Amino acid sequence: MAAPASSTLGPVRQTYATAETFPPLARAYTQVSQVAKEMGLLRRAPIFYGAVGAALALALGGCITGFVLLGDSWFQLLIAAALGVVLTQAAFLAHEAAHRQILSSGPANVRLARVLAAGVVGISYSWWDAKHSRHHANPNRVGKDPDIAVDTISFLEEDAAQARGLRRMITRRQGWLFFPLLTLEGLNLHALGIRHLFSREPIKGRALELGLIATRFAILLVPLFLVLPVGMAFAFLGVQLAVFGVYMGASFAPNHKGMPVIAEGARLDFFSKQVRTSRNIRGGWWASALLGGLNYQVEHHLFPSMARPYLAQVRPVVRDFCRTHGVPYTETSLWRSYAIVVDYLNRVGLAARDPFACPVVSEYRRA
Repeated sequence: MAAPASSTLGPVRQTYATAETFPPLARAYTQVSQVAKEMGLLRRAPIFYGAVGAALALALGGCITGFVLLGDSWFQLLIAAALGVVLTQAAFLAHEAAHRQILSSGPANVRLARVLAAGVVGISYSWWDAKHSRHHANPNRVGKDPDIAVDTISFLEEDAAQARGLRRMITRRQGWLFFPLLTLEGLNLHALGIRHLFSREPIKGRALELGLIATRFAILLVPLFLVLPVGMAFAFLGVQLAVFGVYMGASFAPNHKGMPVIAEGARLDFFSKQVRTSRNIRGGWWASALLGGLNYQVEHHLFPSMARPYLAQVRPVVRDFCRTHGVPYTETSLWRSYAIVVDYLNRVGLAARDPFACPVVSEYRRA
């Protein structure tokens, strides 16, 4: 185990994996990739994605039809919840297009991802793609992975110990508050994307994304406030955003939270850093449908452009390779993964309770 990171933050005890912690596996990825290629698992899956797209279009049409038929009724909140689910599934599809999984060419996938993300879901594709690309390059690496950067929740004890004011109060119990806070994540995702698009940094497709997002919100909000009373319209919007935020957060959180955190300067081979920081979710086809293929997180990180249907087929290959070379392959149930995430966030949050406490007392707190 690596030595604790140097700190003056009192009870901080988090350790980071280094190259010495994870011995390198020469040519590991090349060997596994060759097997996947020979099995034909790097090809496109047009029939599958055509069926998924058709199902999403049908579901969205059902939401619109239900909205029109119900009119001024509190049962509209059921439509709002259903819309939150449909938009999350559309976000999964945008994620796969961004990874070049769906169409045959890169530019075509980018166009599809931009339309789905900005025009359907209402999130900036350029913001998400830049963030997610950095995550894939360095999962769980301190200072490199934006997914473990502070955003209300602290994923590192150093960050938790520096929390002040309201954020410190949240951080102290952040594990228990994690899922309630996800009800605001939908709003947060929209806001972060729009703020990115209005920033001064150069952004490809800025005008197109702003136009798509503006059109999308107009199509959603104008009928909403024309058909429903103001209070009901806001309730509809709140439920839709809450369901979307919880579903998105609950789908992405199990993938890496509570897995080893890599030291900022560590140099690890591609196979080791991707497999050791990722967690799979058991469940087969139903988990894949529920989580948009994110249940095969290990395989997705090794083959980010692999189409969703083939991740299950390459899984035995990766597992056998890991077993042969003594590499931990992490897989658990969905509910167990949530328990791990909550426990991990609560342990990290201990650093915010009293950052100047005696380290000995802190150790007793952990016992």
